[in-house]
Amino acid sequence: MATQAIAVGGTDLVAGLLGAGFNGAVRLPGEPEYDEQRRSVIPSVDSRPLVVAEAYSRSDVQAAVRTARDLGVPLAVQATGHGTRVPADGGILLKTTPMATVLIDPERRIAKVAPGARWGAVLDAARQFGLAPLSGSHRDVGVTGYTLGGGVGWLARKYGFAADSVIRAEVVTADGHLVTASAEQHPDLFWAIRGGTGNFGIVTSLEFRLYPVREVHTGIVYYGIDRAAAILRRYREWTATIPNELSTAVVLTRVPGTEQRAVAIKVMYAGAAEVAEHLLKPLFEVAGPRLAGDLRTIEYADAAMGGTPARHLDFLDTLTDEVIDIVTELEDAMVELRHWGGAMAHPGPGAGPVGHRAAAYSLIIDREVSELPNSGRTFVNFLGDPSRAGSSYAAADLDRLRAVKRAYDPSNFFHLNANIRP
Repeated sequence: MATQAIAVGGTDLVAGLLGAGFNGAVRLPGEPEYDEQRRSVIPSVDSRPLVVAEAYSRSDVQAAVRTARDLGVPLAVQATGHGTRVPADGGILLKTTPMATVLIDPERRIAKVAPGARWGAVLDAARQFGLAPLSGSHRDVGVTGYTLGGGVGWLARKYGFAADSVIRAEVVTADGHLVTASAEQHPDLFWAIRGGTGNFGIVTSLEFRLYPVREVHTGIVYYGIDRAAAILRRYREWTATIPNELSTAVVLTRVPGTEQRAVAIKVMYAGAAEVAEHLLKPLFEVAGPRLAGDLRTIEYADAAMGGTPARHLDFLDTLTDEVIDIVTELEDAMVELRHWGGAMAHPGPGAGPVGHRAAAYSLIIDREVSELPNSGRTFVNFLGDPSRAGSSYAAADLDRLRAVKRAYDPSNFFHLNANIRP
């Protein structure tokens, strides 16, 4: 395959795509839109594909897969670019961005989306029926990549990971065939894609459950950094007492628009404001005077929680004094400790391979911190180093994922990703 690829140029790929029935736009280096279309949200990823091919339909996706296989060049898939961690050099960069249809079935509480759909479109479509998807922290994030990587959102403690709510997917496999993956059809593939990312094929349609959440009590409030250790120690005790409807994180950061260091407490409660305030009182009472921010009741679709760049990521089963002491001494870092558990830790039967479900907290820091103890566990959606994909899964799940990979992609055709080798 590698020897063949050396002799293949962009014009060969254009001819191959057209001959295979590809109907979307194809961009060559130097042409308008090429640089814009190849760009990732991650600044360090600078892909230089031979062509950028914009898919308009599932048949375009099939044509791109078959062309790449026939001509022996690599193929990478990108919708929004949020999950692009591996450069797509020397082959086809397949853009599914134009395939952005969102359909809502309010009676069944189901959404059906095309691979280029973003969470904002699903949120806006679902809110008309008082429903909510298990979306993440940003409206701009692509639905499919987020969901296939597990998808931990602010309703996850109540309803689980986004991957756990998937009920059906259409997948173009490494041989260019279109299959349906569900509990009844290709159940091994269905299991694998719900957490195993794009290792097994290209999803061209995804169906998942929606939930009856119209409003949430939510916001971010800021307190003095001198209270950081006290807040974290109370947080450790307090998180063992709260219901699954309440999701929180403690962030060591700055007050927006200033250089003042502060402790931010992120809150989302899927219920009444007065209940939320009562539940939060034991945590807030150790925090001291509020510097900024507030909590308010708004539509879930309008909630914006933000995130922290995951240069350091680990999962904690307990929040130790050692960890608290180290992170509160980091003067120039953003630290986010997020409470997990709830429905994430108790999925239904047949749930996919989302890893480290039993962790009590995730710890994310925007720079490397060598002095922290590290369990080595990761999460695909937050993974900066794709070579560590295996550390996102329990050992038994990783073995099973490799078996599914051998069945559906034995040559590792889909490898420009957080790769699981056959």
